[in-house]
Amino acid sequence: MMKTSEMTDREATAGEAPAAALSSFVLVGAGETVVANGCRPIPVAAGVSLARQAGDALADARGGAPVLVGALPYDHARPAHLLRPASWSRQPGRSAARAFGTPALVRADATPHWQVTAEPSLAIYRAAVAEALARMERQPALRKVVLSRALRVAGDRPIDARALLGRLAEDPAATAFCVPLPPQGGAGRLLVGATPELLVSRQGDVVLSHPLAGSARRSADPRLDREAAEGLVASAKDQREHREVVTAILDQLAPHCRELGTPEGTQIVSTASMWHLGTRIVGRLHDMTLSSLDLAALLHPTPAVCGTPRDAAAAVITELEGHDRGFYAGAVGWCEANGDGAWYVALRCAEIAGNEARLHAGAGVVPGSDPVAEGEETAAKFAAMLRALGLDEAIAFDGAAR
Repeated sequence: MMKTSEMTDREATAGEAPAAALSSFVLVGAGETVVANGCRPIPVAAGVSLARQAGDALADARGGAPVLVGALPYDHARPAHLLRPASWSRQPGRSAARAFGTPALVRADATPHWQVTAEPSLAIYRAAVAEALARMERQPALRKVVLSRALRVAGDRPIDARALLGRLAEDPAATAFCVPLPPQGGAGRLLVGATPELLVSRQGDVVLSHPLAGSARRSADPRLDREAAEGLVASAKDQREHREVVTAILDQLAPHCRELGTPEGTQIVSTASMWHLGTRIVGRLHDMTLSSLDLAALLHPTPAVCGTPRDAAAAVITELEGHDRGFYAGAVGWCEANGDGAWYVALRCAEIAGNEARLHAGAGVVPGSDPVAEGEETAAKFAAMLRALGLDEAIAFDGAAR
């Protein structure tokens, strides 16, 4: 189904300079391409009902298209970053080129020179995983902690976000996205990535969630690739990690649904670089006052990006990670005035500012986890973004990252 706002870009920008192409919000995936142009931020305060603030913004008929797009930060105590576009469209099919009105994706001819800095080093990350495991032994109620690390990548020229988005959109199993972020130090910023995970969607009274937890790296060798998938399915550690996420989402949705279940059970899910355990959750709301944005705020952060119990895991993350996640492990998506919309977990992404990109990747730590294996999992999860930037993924393990 195609939806386009009544206000065109020409009407929205009459008498003004045309909005820069990178002011667009874009989602490419799930069989459709969502593009929101002429995005303008709306004021959002932390500690105040997000539903009320979003409702007030959408009630303003002069504000633009009847939809909000944007991102939720990982830290739910921080304000959401919501945008009201002048125009928006949902069209079937995947088309990154359509996102910026370009007939084709143009790639740079020259290869940039990159400098890479790990935040923290791989050795420090492994030590943090070991410390999280030690705390779980001392505190049995602490069942899972998701720890992440970052890579800061600086090139000798500005990063082409259009080309980056197009490369990420080549993986049909992931939803590629580009979200304009608040400027910092006068410089524009973008959140660009390709996530495999649907946090929640709402269409009428139907609510969907497709959490992923438990991962294994894919291989170019068919035999090794099959063995990796089979090993993931057989892994008691990964199955336990996955159940923590599914149980938490079911428990949070249950009070608001008249029907709720996992009709297909847990299945193996693949992207271009990873195998995951995934469970599709389907429900029917009896509380139709809940919009897709309300549901996203209710579920976020899930144990897939934080841990269980949520507050205890979040405290450990704050202490052991040593870096600010920002919008990584938050959510990106859209919400119409009628409450319909979709929000995706902001994974396999980077914050882009000029010639710099800050990449994040994490792994779920549960009893039975191995610090070396968890470090390898983060390296594998960096692969999609590193390849899209034209970098050898081995830098996640080389001297710069250690």
